[in-house]
Amino acid sequence: MNTEQQVVRHYGRGGLEGTILDALKRSGKDIDKLVTGDLSGDEFHLGWHSATVELAKDLGLERGMHVLDIGAGIGGPARYFAEAHGCRVTGIDLTPEFVTVAESLTRRCGLNERVSFRQASALALPFADKSFDRATLIHVGMNIADKPKLFAEARRVLGKGGRFAVYDVMRTAEGDLPFPLPWADTAATSFVESAETYRRLLAAAGFAIETEQNRRELVVKLGREMRENAAKYGPPPLSSQVLMGPSMKERLANVAAALERAIIAPIEMIARAV
Repeated sequence: MNTEQQVVRHYGRGGLEGTILDALKRSGKDIDKLVTGDLSGDEFHLGWHSATVELAKDLGLERGMHVLDIGAGIGGPARYFAEAHGCRVTGIDLTPEFVTVAESLTRRCGLNERVSFRQASALALPFADKSFDRATLIHVGMNIADKPKLFAEARRVLGKGGRFAVYDVMRTAEGDLPFPLPWADTAATSFVESAETYRRLLAAAGFAIETEQNRRELVVKLGREMRENAAKYGPPPLSSQVLMGPSMKERLANVAAALERAIIAPIEMIARAV
């Protein structure tokens, strides 16, 4: 089994759409006519929706732009880009179940004319050169060893001057990572690299870094607020544990421990195609 097959096996759990719809129905939502606000919890990255909002601002999204979301998951960021910024968005993901669920939720939100998804590898994007104005990579690089190929593909499908937003967990100090983590059970499918490595490989692929921000403090603050709200009001209808299974509690605890030890941090980079 190669790395991509292991990654698909890690994320694909079966029955995900039913789990989501059942949780929404129990919370009183009309599952046949959802709004994006009903799906709070559909973003699998650290910083959650708040990080998506900040990333979109930094990326300079404008109405009519065509955005590629590489590793779109179940489509939370893609739907936000379309609804809040008037973009047309194409999402790709390696996991077939994520693509199916993303399409279904997007249709139920009435955004399927502006947002579409397809199953594909980030290392072999099924699009022509210069097809997109913007591209995003949100907590995906940790599962990809061949980052030179990943960044080369992103550069290929962006026109000159197009911007590429990378928001990944990156290594900030030496130390062993505590597995399991949300993106990997073991080191066999975890490829966390330093910000310096990202900068060097992005430059080699034809990008110039415009901005870089460490989102660690935002993530720690939001995590604390989420725990406090859950203790007061109970868990939200959708959460990472609902979406990814009971093991997510341990995985998130391990991420929190690594963040506290400053071994890793969620870092956002905005790079321009030159």
